[in-house]
Amino acid sequence: MSTPSPITITNGRLVLPHGEPAKGALRCVDGKITAIGDVVPQDGDRVIDARGALIAPGLVDLGVFAIDKPAFHFGGITRAALMPDQGVVLDKPSAVRFAAQSGKPDLWVHPLAAATKGLDGADLAELALMRDAGARAVATGRRWIADSGTMHRLLSYCAMLGLVVVSHAEDAGLTGAAVATAGEMATRLGLPSAPAEAEALAVARDIALAELTGARLHFRQVTTGKALDLIRAAKARGVAVTAGVTPAHALLSDVAIGDFRTFTRLSPPLRAEADRQAVLAALADGTIDVIASGHDPRGPEDKRLPFADAEPGMAGAETLLPLTLGLVRDGLIDTARAFALLAANPAALLGVNAGVLAVGTEADIALIDPDKPWVVDSDKMAATAGNTPFDKQGVQGRALALFKGGAQVA
Repeated sequence: MSTPSPITITNGRLVLPHGEPAKGALRCVDGKITAIGDVVPQDGDRVIDARGALIAPGLVDLGVFAIDKPAFHFGGITRAALMPDQGVVLDKPSAVRFAAQSGKPDLWVHPLAAATKGLDGADLAELALMRDAGARAVATGRRWIADSGTMHRLLSYCAMLGLVVVSHAEDAGLTGAAVATAGEMATRLGLPSAPAEAEALAVARDIALAELTGARLHFRQVTTGKALDLIRAAKARGVAVTAGVTPAHALLSDVAIGDFRTFTRLSPPLRAEADRQAVLAALADGTIDVIASGHDPRGPEDKRLPFADAEPGMAGAETLLPLTLGLVRDGLIDTARAFALLAANPAALLGVNAGVLAVGTEADIALIDPDKPWVVDSDKMAATAGNTPFDKQGVQGRALALFKGGAQVA
């Protein structure tokens, strides 16, 4: 893609790292932001009138399982961190290098290297070589590494390499073949279930090892009050630990599985209402650092099955922005905090020069109408499959235009 012409976006509301959106403009040259605030277009600039829309950083989606470029563009996403659980596992430099090039130039894919060969939880993969091939972090994939010795070696090695370890926090010895959280709903439905404590046990072990090794550790999804308490306490001690969550675990409880609807079959499973409230509290107080889509589109062959046989996962890229903006309208967080969760914090974890509107950062920009209403429809989604638990729900918030490196891509 050729170098885009300089652009000046005027008459918008700038989403800055602190405070409420402020009226202003923004100028981009050679793919970078060069001026913010009271900006006057220069001769030769392409001038774009935002017409009062939010001028926000493009979203950075941390931990997706598939690259759906139309869905990401619809959702205002300019960068996506790809999980290693692919048809060809991202456990070799060649696979990482190919994944890193797969979305360019209009979407940047940041591969997460497989922590172990074949994601089997045993032998460490070629982490240094994969870092040099473009891996931005290391991930355990859909599963927790049960062997504490392996996890200790992984964290020690990644601490030396300067790589964040992204962990899936569920003790498989407890979860087994469970598809729901143990409790009244799972009992009434007769579904295989596991106690929510499976998450806290995994989090406690991994935090202890991170504290021992000095590694940076990110839990991709934390969904229970007990696990969040552990993370809150670890942060207070200065442990380099961060946590993420999807909108589903913030907005839905296990009541949503009551009709055996497989679109609500997720991993981790939906939790009790008390845990959902704990997630909301953690979003408000800063314990949770990232909101990610968990984008994992599943077709009919995976979802049109009995609940216990269906594959977990949801198509989340298109609903990530409006569902998070709903938390702003509810007064739980402000706009600056919303975009820290959606862009600035994941970009910082990945070590990329994006996620905030600041002079010198990549011109990854979204123009957003936070109040635009629309209805989520699984039959009309841009994703390869529309398995969303929010099907037919009304939402507000839509990306009107999207720029990657100063070039308009949507």
